[in-house]
Amino acid sequence: MKILHLIDSGGLYGAEKMLLALVAEQLKLGLQPMILSAGAPNVEEKAMETEARRLSLPMISWRMKPGFNPKDSMAIIRWAKAEGYELFHSHGYKFNVLIGLWPEFFRKIPLMATLHGYVKAPRFSKSWVYETLDRLALRQMSCVVLVAEAMKRDIPCSVAKSDFVKVIPNGLDTVRLVQAGSEALGPELESFIGKHNPLLLGVGRFSYEKGFDLLVAAFRPVKAQHPGAGLVVIGEGMQRQQLEQQVQDLGLTESIYMPGYYNNVPALMARSDLLCMPSRTEGLPITLLEAMAVGVPICASDVGEIRTVLGDGRGGTVSALASAKDLAADILHSLEKKEQMAEAVEWSRQRVRQIYSARNMAQQYLDVYQKALG
Repeated sequence: MKILHLIDSGGLYGAEKMLLALVAEQLKLGLQPMILSAGAPNVEEKAMETEARRLSLPMISWRMKPGFNPKDSMAIIRWAKAEGYELFHSHGYKFNVLIGLWPEFFRKIPLMATLHGYVKAPRFSKSWVYETLDRLALRQMSCVVLVAEAMKRDIPCSVAKSDFVKVIPNGLDTVRLVQAGSEALGPELESFIGKHNPLLLGVGRFSYEKGFDLLVAAFRPVKAQHPGAGLVVIGEGMQRQQLEQQVQDLGLTESIYMPGYYNNVPALMARSDLLCMPSRTEGLPITLLEAMAVGVPICASDVGEIRTVLGDGRGGTVSALASAKDLAADILHSLEKKEQMAEAVEWSRQRVRQIYSARNMAQQYLDVYQKALG
């Protein structure tokens, strides 16, 4: 079975990590997957492409004009047909729309999509237009996979209730993650960690929905009670300048480090005292599962599937996230209840191994592929 995975990634975050884990397992199952990683013509190698090459996964870099581009989407369809691909598997609104705009009788290859979550953008913004088009494109799919049951509220009711919608939780390679967690960090991170205790960690795109502005604001009262505390935030995005200004305005430049992308987040997790996930919206974040596998205490907001994954608090602190003040209180509670958090860490390790494995995820996708091609 030849599957062409389509993605235009903005970094190495949840959707990208899930796709890499899925492709690795599909190879073990005897499938023939290929990642088509799109980008603008002036973009060199993306973070996800670098990681795919490091893992020796099949991947092709495809450069094309950004935006609404029917011409290049048709070029992809022609190439896929010539290469004998049997199924398009889209990971993001770009290809949901660009491939979905061509009827299946014309493209000859079925299209399915995995929805990793919507940002719930302000009405009439650019992102809102993309999300609206994406929801319309879902009706053209042979199958729609959601990574969390709660995401059914984010798609049209007629689609959510249809029999071609399937919920498949994200999965990961826990053995590889634990191994990665034991690796050394770079000198700059080592230097920062050596100066701060406790160490808090945030991971994700620098965008409004990830809530890092709340985390930075909450860190100030945390530091008031723990003067030696430090915060590392891994990621990039449009909010970087805003966050840097916020850090400066709060006088926290010596205590908050934002190094950009980092290719071994599990190793950093293993050195951290608490992973903070102040997201305003989520599906089923891979970062959460990684932290559970590595064994770092967690304080995460009550959105998407987070409460369910953490067993209503058995696996970590579930924050209502009403304000930065409330987040700070939850972080402080997590830092102070060490015995309780140690029990939560062990519970989380067991849960992620039993339920959220990459092999289990890949097997469920294989069942979906067979139905889509049936």
